[in-house]
Amino acid sequence: MFGNYINGEWISTGATFENRNPANTGEVVGTFVKGTAADIDAAAAAASAAFPGWSATPGPARGNILYKAADILDKSFEAVAADMTREEGKTLPEAKGEVRRAINIFRYFAGEGSRLPGMLVPSERDRVHMFALRKPIGVVGLITPWNFPSAIPAWKLAPALICGNTVVVKPASAAPLSAWRIVEALHQAGIPKGVVNFVAGSGGELGGALVNAAGLKAISFTGSCEIGDWLHAEASKRRLRIQLEMGGKNPTIVLADADFNSAVENVVNAAFFSTGQKCTATSRAIVEDAIYDKFVAAVVERTRKLKVGDGMRPGIDMGPCVDQSQMETVLRYIEMGRQECGEPACGGRRLTEGELANGYFVEPTVFAGVTEAHTIAREEIFGPVLAIMRASGFEDAMRIANAIPFGLSSSIQTTNLSRAFDFIYRAEAGLLTVNLPSAGVEYQLPFGGTKDSSFGPKEQGPAALEFYSDYKTVYLKY
Repeated sequence: MFGNYINGEWISTGATFENRNPANTGEVVGTFVKGTAADIDAAAAAASAAFPGWSATPGPARGNILYKAADILDKSFEAVAADMTREEGKTLPEAKGEVRRAINIFRYFAGEGSRLPGMLVPSERDRVHMFALRKPIGVVGLITPWNFPSAIPAWKLAPALICGNTVVVKPASAAPLSAWRIVEALHQAGIPKGVVNFVAGSGGELGGALVNAAGLKAISFTGSCEIGDWLHAEASKRRLRIQLEMGGKNPTIVLADADFNSAVENVVNAAFFSTGQKCTATSRAIVEDAIYDKFVAAVVERTRKLKVGDGMRPGIDMGPCVDQSQMETVLRYIEMGRQECGEPACGGRRLTEGELANGYFVEPTVFAGVTEAHTIAREEIFGPVLAIMRASGFEDAMRIANAIPFGLSSSIQTTNLSRAFDFIYRAEAGLLTVNLPSAGVEYQLPFGGTKDSSFGPKEQGPAALEFYSDYKTVYLKY
């Protein structure tokens, strides 16, 4: 039984819900207490009460607690990674990489506690000293998704806490255990009562309660465009500070001059690793006409070699969809693809043979001959489905890549330096990669999209401090 965490106490009473393994639905990974609107109110009240003390704690002291939490996670690294694979489905090597990233994020922002930069500038006036201090904003609500159930809670929690804010975390119901483990580590590290609060349960009920909770000053959300738009409207009524990271329909442009084998590997990696359940995954490969047929054949050949199965088993490349609803969404889009552009070049089925019968497994699927008019070229699927599109040349590829409402990540595969820089300056996306997969970011630089993909200040790196803090400007005559 995994309880909610409110005002420094684990609350293990009330209705519960099960967290099941998507690779083997007969396995219950954990039973969680189902939080209510009243729990959100209690958590927000606890965070409000804890804010004066935590915000007055020196930055380096706050950082020391983050360092301790990182060390605790490090000591239980193997178990935390295994928990993630069992609850979310991604392969164990991917889960280990994500837990390592969460630990690194905590250590990175722990160090910021000793730096937290302000401003010092000269005045135009005689004997006036001018400076600006960074200050926390108050109680922050964090709503996190299931696809990166450790890294995303970490990259929201760590900067929020180091800036002196108190928080209420609402994790995705499909994968709450990874976030719970982070909160458990913070508790063991000695975080003061009320500074961090965790409430799991229904997104509809708890999200509405959180955005309306007394004392709340800001919300950071990662999830669907639909929920993000609703949150933005509700938060605006209260003039809450808000940060949204939402959908993507990310392109990878492949030019004829690319390192062909690397381009194939990068596209397959970005399309199918983590079962395509990354907001930065490549869902559109836009390939120059001169190599189109050769590229399609190579991607199909490489995709057919991917091993699908339980992510806890060695040698598995791709795990299941996170739950039945997500699997059904993927299969529905595959059927749309069939109706609009014919049978996929490979894949397209739910896998139910042998041990796969008890999980939500879908074949990695490649559609060729996809045009801009097709639904699978325009709407986010969030699964292992790749649409390969034809471009007459670089200019046509850039036009196709940019001609969508989303703008999260974008990639190009080319050996032409001028084309690479043309892409960098013209691509309408917040995250760009050159000769790399479109998915796969580090924690030291800003992360976030543009257009309909994101709203508000960027996450990660030094930019993360901008959302979780404000400035107090001082003019001092001496």
